[in-house]
Amino acid sequence: MRVESRFGKRHWAAVVSLVTVPLAAIVTATWLVAGQPSTAKGAVSAAYGLDKGGHFLLAVAAILLAAYLGGLLADRLGQPRVIGEICAGLALGPTVLGRFAPGAADLLFPVDTRSMLDGLAQVGLVFFMFGVGRELNGMRLRGTGAQALLVSQASLLVPFAAGAVAAVPLVGTFMGQADDPLAFVLFVGSALSVTAFPVLARILTDLGLTRTRQGQLSLFAAAVGDGAVWLVLTGILADLHGSGPAGVLWNGLIAAAITVFFLGPLRKGLARWARSRAGTAEADGSDATTMVLLAIGIAATATLTTLIGVHQLIGALLVGLAWPAGNARAARVADRLSGTAKTVLLPFFFFGFGLTIDLGALHFDRASALALGTLLVLGVAAKILGPALSAVLTGMPGRSALTLGVLLNARGLTELVVLQIGFQAGIIDQRLLGLLTIVAVVTTMMTRPLLRLLGPDAVEPPLEATTDDQHERGGVSGRGAPELASFPK
Repeated sequence: MRVESRFGKRHWAAVVSLVTVPLAAIVTATWLVAGQPSTAKGAVSAAYGLDKGGHFLLAVAAILLAAYLGGLLADRLGQPRVIGEICAGLALGPTVLGRFAPGAADLLFPVDTRSMLDGLAQVGLVFFMFGVGRELNGMRLRGTGAQALLVSQASLLVPFAAGAVAAVPLVGTFMGQADDPLAFVLFVGSALSVTAFPVLARILTDLGLTRTRQGQLSLFAAAVGDGAVWLVLTGILADLHGSGPAGVLWNGLIAAAITVFFLGPLRKGLARWARSRAGTAEADGSDATTMVLLAIGIAATATLTTLIGVHQLIGALLVGLAWPAGNARAARVADRLSGTAKTVLLPFFFFGFGLTIDLGALHFDRASALALGTLLVLGVAAKILGPALSAVLTGMPGRSALTLGVLLNARGLTELVVLQIGFQAGIIDQRLLGLLTIVAVVTTMMTRPLLRLLGPDAVEPPLEATTDDQHERGGVSGRGAPELASFPK
């Protein structure tokens, strides 16, 4: 224990002395010259020898540090780390840094480096979506049958309907440049019905709820709902980018054929390949080769779906769905790739997303305030009460059903990805992008406080597990309730 303690202290000392202090000095230097004219800033940049590559590397360091510190702070506050990373991305944009220190923002993130940072963000997004596909691929319906199907449909359709109805009076005020009311209404419905599957999985793991009845049902419902939302989003984008009904139909047929190929022959072929390679040595460099080939496949498939008018993230999702599940070697390679995307590359997406939003510039006039209040109230009520009611009707106690609904209310990262797609496609304008971003962050942040309010007694063990099995897995206490050591208190 003493050795580990000493190593921990040395580790943090190294972080402070070699990372935090230098970056703090750099930020301080940029702050001191923030108010100088642009020519002076250029002279200071030249004096420090910061060319385009230097600015890019400085931006990389600043973004990663901000994301790490934001995630660490969120974790200390009892929130998912991704909430802190999202807030850090918003803070580096015009919402905070650009407003209070515009000179520092220009020096840290000059315009000519933003395309390079966006490239990292796009790579991180497609690799992240591959990981989401793998998680959806690994979902199995265990002993909950009709209840799981009903909950998943309620989790999707009730908030979708609420969002679509709420979007009708917003068409004339918040519609984007695409000027397509139908796409606008369907998109808002999709945005309110989505659940952040990766964030939900992390919350369940942190709180020890993964093996509980609510954990299994919420994961299954999130998987089904998110899959349906991506299908609807694909249809919306195909309609926007298609050349008339014939073009939309043709692109849809090609997309359907690609999907069938990936989920059929390709998936079976990859499973056979993984089984044949299961006994090979791990140290022969084949893992690295497999990872490179997998990255190439993800990028190529994302390019293919883009060519047929479907968003590139759908291609990455298909690769994740087709990747072999249950194979240790395939899982090891994929985990390394998607793990790098989550920890190193995804913060650049949060930064790029933060550049598109200036929450401080949102004018909360009567229309904006009413829209935010309506979307937030309807989104929370429909996402919690819809699945909860369906769970009650199929035999779940009231408090347990509300716990299930609260878990499904976390929208987080997935909704941000959906919102960026809608904004870039011109479906929604920048004001609604900001309002829905607030909805995504608030609904995710309220998950743990609401779970704390409902209490650990509202969580049930899985139906198919016997008492002995649950005791072996540490999932049930002497009272028959789950042992939730990390449940928020």
